[in-house]
Amino acid sequence: MTNVTGLQAGESAEEQAFQAKIDREERIEPKDWMPEGYRKTLVRQISQHAHSEIVGMLPEGNWVTRAPSLKRKAVLLAKIQDEAGHGLYLYSAAETLDASRDEMTEALHDGRAKYSSIFNYPTLSWADIGAIGWLVDGAAIVNQVALCRCSYGPYARAMERICKEESFHQRQGYEIMMVLAQGTPEQKEMAQDALNRWWGPALMMFGPHDSNSVHSSRNMAWKIKRRSNDDLRQQFIDMTVPQAEYLDLSIPDPDLTWNEETGHYEVGPIDWDEFERVVKGGGPVGRERIRDRRRAWEEGAWVREAALAHAEKRRQRKMQAAAE
Repeated sequence: MTNVTGLQAGESAEEQAFQAKIDREERIEPKDWMPEGYRKTLVRQISQHAHSEIVGMLPEGNWVTRAPSLKRKAVLLAKIQDEAGHGLYLYSAAETLDASRDEMTEALHDGRAKYSSIFNYPTLSWADIGAIGWLVDGAAIVNQVALCRCSYGPYARAMERICKEESFHQRQGYEIMMVLAQGTPEQKEMAQDALNRWWGPALMMFGPHDSNSVHSSRNMAWKIKRRSNDDLRQQFIDMTVPQAEYLDLSIPDPDLTWNEETGHYEVGPIDWDEFERVVKGGGPVGRERIRDRRRAWEEGAWVREAALAHAEKRRQRKMQAAAE
């Protein structure tokens, strides 16, 4: 309902101007006025994304010492380093919204903040590193390319840089799977086993169906989110099934079919009960992931303290030089 001033019922002039700016495809910057709900939504989403990048280093780090060659070890180390950088970009973006790095980390450690549920699964073989690159990073790219057009400037700009690096990660993972699929029967079996275990969790990465997504409609209106969960999931499926066929690997879904009428693949039901359980930390290694993050944070306290002390010394020197 619109009143005589042209405002929507219950909407302030500031809120109307804010939405009009978004509708004109203009980005919101840190010093711009924004509704508190918009700010809180961004802090929740960006911090969750940052946590996922950092926690996502753990399953891959598990294989650094066991990579099959020096080349594979070097590439994996470079990828893990990229993920750390992605976390830094995203935490920095969240800090422009007056979110404290310490508070975000505390929320992760005590369970108030979430991260991508897929990292609560173990990496049981080297093929899992390939599957993570191919499937997990592939799904992330589909999600994140849309975020490059997010209405919040710092988040969108961070995503532009992250997406360029994620495309390398996806190709690296697919190449691992290709080498295994074209190798010995045992290697191909290892690749198929990894696909069997990671396919379902990869589909869950896009979140629940749109009808069950709590935040989707508001986020779409604010253009924090540009495309629906189901739309993004469908793009990933249509992109990935032919890639699996090229590898001569089988998608672990007996209900997978090609719909000529719609021009899309159709998959069987997703186990949303498992999704809910894993999101709440009930995955095979969910507790270990948080335990390892807590330990790393505590053991790294001296580094943060030293960096702050060094920064303070530099600040004091600059002040003294300016006073002379």
